[in-house]
Amino acid sequence: MQSNIEDQIKEAIDTIKSGGTVVYPTETVYGLGADAFSEAAVRKVYKIKKRALSQPISIAVSSFEMLHEVAYIEPEALRIITELLPGPVTVLLRKKDVVSGVLTAASDVVGVRFPENEIATRIIKETGPVTATSANVSGKNPPTCVEEVEIKADIIINGGKCKYSMPSTVVDMSMAKAIRIKIKRRGACYDRVLHIMRSKIAGKGLHGFPVP
Repeated sequence: MQSNIEDQIKEAIDTIKSGGTVVYPTETVYGLGADAFSEAAVRKVYKIKKRALSQPISIAVSSFEMLHEVAYIEPEALRIITELLPGPVTVLLRKKDVVSGVLTAASDVVGVRFPENEIATRIIKETGPVTATSANVSGKNPPTCVEEVEIKADIIINGGKCKYSMPSTVVDMSMAKAIRIKIKRRGACYDRVLHIMRSKIAGKGLHGFPVP
């Protein structure tokens, strides 16, 4: 089984580098991955998911260095992000020019995941940022194991049942100067995210923290 996973990881890396698509496990749900810097590959993801181009797609990174390559991060926000990530959280940040507007639906904000799943991070470390959108047709339930995957991709990696088996918690940190933080969606580890937010925001001058 171990060698099989190793073969799948190598094949997934080669597939993404050549512009293909991969269904990969994360700690939340299974994701549909492609080269986030390739507009053609990103468009394949939209087509496979039957997702409207007006709906943005997040990206996944495997390190804080890679995170800084794709997004602007205010110092106060970084202190919080380093406690949230890696983990089942999507952080909304202002994108850098290297991120295509196709991914963000022409917005200057990009959602970024830094998964804690080893298979995912090993792939991303070799390929660079990949798309981080659930491996399902838009509007359908996201898969938490390969048996639930119904879409077609060039390779599907069987990484077992997802640890949390629910979508990520989404935290908006995209406001530029006055840092305003907002939890946009309750998801995996929501209580932990809320605890970190409240402990960091108290006395730090951060404001605008509504709870959904």
